[in-house]
Amino acid sequence: MRNPDIRFACGLVFLAVVAVAGCASLLGVGTETAIAKALVSDEQSAQIGEQVHAELEAQGVRYVKDGAVNKYVQGVAEKMFAQARQDRGGVDYHVHVIDDPKQVNAFATPGGHIYVYSGLLLAADNEAELAGVLGHETGHVAGRHVERAMVNAYGLQMAASMALGQNPGAIKQLAAQLAGTGILAAHSRSEETEADDYGARYASHVGYDPKAMITFFQKLQANESKGSKLTGWLRTHPVSGARIEHLEQYIAQNGLHGNVLNAERHREIRQRLS
Repeated sequence: MRNPDIRFACGLVFLAVVAVAGCASLLGVGTETAIAKALVSDEQSAQIGEQVHAELEAQGVRYVKDGAVNKYVQGVAEKMFAQARQDRGGVDYHVHVIDDPKQVNAFATPGGHIYVYSGLLLAADNEAELAGVLGHETGHVAGRHVERAMVNAYGLQMAASMALGQNPGAIKQLAAQLAGTGILAAHSRSEETEADDYGARYASHVGYDPKAMITFFQKLQANESKGSKLTGWLRTHPVSGARIEHLEQYIAQNGLHGNVLNAERHREIRQRLS
């Protein structure tokens, strides 16, 4: 039987969170983040992330087996992860390259798992564009956007039952649902904007040109206007003129800069995938 003091403390946390939730319409994003942080611990996020990874494999998701490609992506991702740990510690970040050249997309799951499709590697013209995307997805984790989406989609009751240990099977159940829906790749407009800010900042701080994110967005927009079907990123991360303008302003106002593109190195990776 659980210690009465622990049960009492958990009860107080739950009541406090519910009270804050009642003001969510007034406090907005900050409230959603506080609720997600209180109800979904880093340990629980890690467990959900591992379960989601297993579910994706069970669904037949294939990963790139080329060691050179994986090493390359891992190296770029680790630079983003090092920045993200300063914003959110306690997360064991991972990156996975999905073998699907027809999908130009990427997404993040609980526990710091970042998935990038080989199609996105082929669409990027240089390493800086890839870094911006990986920084963006890592920003979703650092900003607790995934946990916020979970609470919004499945409600306070399920999240609270996990936080209070009242539903041992909730994590596995939730992971199966997450792997089978689009919630992992779809975020609100404010979350996408915040993740853009994270991505530009993370990339710039390690020397990449933060404006490479903008060139990547513009390229996908151009491809979409030509009727390209290889723009999965735009379906789950809608890019507008206002979003690009905000990113340009954010880069300028925060003095972000960098000159690393590494186009030749990235071209070699694209050739391996081709």
